[in-house]
Amino acid sequence: MKISGRNKLEATVKQVVMGQVMAKVVMDYKGTELVAAITVDSVEDLGLKAGDKVTALVKATEMMVIK
Repeated sequence: MKISGRNKLEATVKQVVMGQVMAKVVMDYKGTELVAAITVDSVEDLGLKAGDKVTALVKATEMMVIK
């Protein structure tokens, strides 16, 4: 599958925290923790669990810094 996203990070799932609609997927990328919020349906469709090797695709259209 080809995609247009260029920010691809090979990571390992550390934890999946399921909610009613959304889930939090905590990943390790070279010692840095990444967290993604995805739907519960997506977690189930992908069969995500701790220890899985995944690719995190980062798409940012906006960044804010608040102090």
